[in-house]
Amino acid sequence: MASTREEVGTRGGGEVIDNTKTRGYGWFAGLCVSGLLVTYGVWLVVVDAPTYRFVVRLFEDEPFLRAVLEELGVLAPVLFIALQTLQVIMSPIPGEATGFLGGYLFGEWLGLCYSTIGLTIGSLASFGVGRLLGARYVRGLVRRETWDKLRFISDAEGTILCLIIYLIPGFPKDIASYLFGISPLPFGVFAVASTLGRIPGTWVLSAQGAHTASGNYVRVIVLTAIVVAVALPLYYYRTRIVAWFAGSAPRARR
Repeated sequence: MASTREEVGTRGGGEVIDNTKTRGYGWFAGLCVSGLLVTYGVWLVVVDAPTYRFVVRLFEDEPFLRAVLEELGVLAPVLFIALQTLQVIMSPIPGEATGFLGGYLFGEWLGLCYSTIGLTIGSLASFGVGRLLGARYVRGLVRRETWDKLRFISDAEGTILCLIIYLIPGFPKDIASYLFGISPLPFGVFAVASTLGRIPGTWVLSAQGAHTASGNYVRVIVLTAIVVAVALPLYYYRTRIVAWFAGSAPRARR
């Protein structure tokens, strides 16, 4: 009975709402939008549309890319920061792709700077939404299995916990931002810990993008090999790490 009650809620007027249906509609809408975008992208490639040729030239012709960035001026980093912010809040594309893109377009350190700004804004916005709208809204954003695995975050109070979660490769950091919003963790602590936790992974992606743009593929390969050697064990044991935190968070609160 408890699991049944967890899947339903009530509006202010007492009307019963089914959170399972709400999540189902959300996933269906997301799949439809994703399908339309993929279909549109394939169509651009098949008909060799000017938009497709423009994008290909950006990646194949570095002087042309630099000219486009110069023409955009300050708008280029602003648009990129907005893209990073949106990919945290709505997750339309993988963060790994945007991090790599930042280094490719702006260089290793500017790419890291712009990515960090966008990721921080997005994380703080997600945290704020979770804190403002509460657990019921956040539960509607995720599947039941994800909620069951990560709900321990809603009890989290520790800075180290937040820092470690944002360091772990493969951890759903965007969802974690919403969950920390319904936790007792102070806003300022979350802002510092989540930003610092994201920086190593963001730097790696930015460096890979910058070295790819400059044609230094040896450095890309070496850096990737080092990252894989370090990140693979963390990724492999991420479930145990999460399980440890899931067990320790409630004890820390008592």
